[in-house]
Amino acid sequence: AMATAGPRSFSAAEVRARCAQGACLVSCHRRLYDLSDFVRLHPGGEQLLRRRAGTDVSAALDGPPHRHSANARRWLEQYYVGEIEPGDEQVPPRAEPGPGSTAVAQLCAWYRDGLWVPQHYNHCLLPQDLVDWQKPLLWQVGYLGEKYDEWVHQPVDRPIRLFHSDFFEFLSKTAWYVVFMVWMPVVLYLSWVSYTSLAQGNTRLFSSFTTEYSIPVHKYYFPFIFLLGMILWSLLEYLIHRFVFHMKPPASNYYLITLHFLLHGQHHKSPFDSSRLVFPPVPASLVIGFFYGVLRLLLPEVLGLSVFVGGLCGYVIYDMMHYYLHYGSPKKGTYLYGLKAYHVKHHFEHQRSGFGISTRFWDYPFRTLIPEETFKKED
Repeated sequence: AMATAGPRSFSAAEVRARCAQGACLVSCHRRLYDLSDFVRLHPGGEQLLRRRAGTDVSAALDGPPHRHSANARRWLEQYYVGEIEPGDEQVPPRAEPGPGSTAVAQLCAWYRDGLWVPQHYNHCLLPQDLVDWQKPLLWQVGYLGEKYDEWVHQPVDRPIRLFHSDFFEFLSKTAWYVVFMVWMPVVLYLSWVSYTSLAQGNTRLFSSFTTEYSIPVHKYYFPFIFLLGMILWSLLEYLIHRFVFHMKPPASNYYLITLHFLLHGQHHKSPFDSSRLVFPPVPASLVIGFFYGVLRLLLPEVLGLSVFVGGLCGYVIYDMMHYYLHYGSPKKGTYLYGLKAYHVKHHFEHQRSGFGISTRFWDYPFRTLIPEETFKKED
């Protein structure tokens, strides 16, 4: 049998030299991690990680200000590069162990060259090994059964291939700016159509029931109707995210598991796959067409169009914000900084709450708000 090579050793001087050249290496006890490719995505901001380059972060993982989840610690293992030489490791400040502090000890493999490689002292496999990453995942996940829910909520930093077909794979991927380029011209054009139609003065509410008591809808009402559409979208965003994207498919149903992974599970498995952070225009057009038809049935033609175009604008803003919450670096203390931290908590620790993306508003009345972390003051 081929012997498994042990991890590489790094001296403290070598770590300092690499950090001086711009790398971001941190250690946790003696284990060394290269976070150079992750610093820009760090929810707490790039500068926070840069300041910790070359140091031991084992105490910081337990907070304050933030206690890192077991998934965050598992995520850290993907950047493992070796061990600090004995005697060179730092002694971190003493800290009380948090609920996820044993996660690193429980891990039994490290991620290198695109593969999970079992460590020499433990040959068990992580849940990521339940699928063959060299093949499309969409047709594999349904066989995971009762293991799927745990597996899909243990995120990894690697791209996912869904389909065998290159054509369908292409349609499933979208650059963030494509959404803006496709739908914003539609928003502008339909806004103009709605406003000019209302300006003709022929639109009235309840005219199908009564002419005497029908209410005229003036062109000056358009901005408020547009805003109503955006508010309705924010509610729809919440409901779809919670009840469709986060349905828990029965372990025995291959097809529902597959559908869940296609709709949203693949995003939770690989949350930083930049090609799958926004909704592809082709399937989006089918969903958008459906909601347009519903509004046409419920409201007078121009009024329904005005509500629809506001909702469509809300959708575009939502998709742009969602991409930014994953790849942007908002300034600490800003609204977007809080939303980014909130959304990352949803991905890594609170998958059954925190369903608001462009706003946390609907998490309040539906009681799915992610609780704030609290830390006991030290004596």
